[in-house]
Amino acid sequence: MRLWHEYLIPQLPRQQLLGQHRELAALRGNGWGRKHATVDYVFDHSPYKLYQFHLLVLHTMQERGYTATP
Repeated sequence: MRLWHEYLIPQLPRQQLLGQHRELAALRGNGWGRKHATVDYVFDHSPYKLYQFHLLVLHTMQERGYTATP
């Protein structure tokens, strides 16, 4: 699992962008607070920051015409 820098989100190829969405959804769901060697740093910050980052990914997906199920 990896989180790309926010400035790279618009440049990510389709598969990486969709993968980012999946990973964010997992972190925001039952994965919040669970130890993970690559992304433990996100738990040092407010969950709201992760939410904002997820909105950026969703916005980029919408701009490209992708649809995400609620």
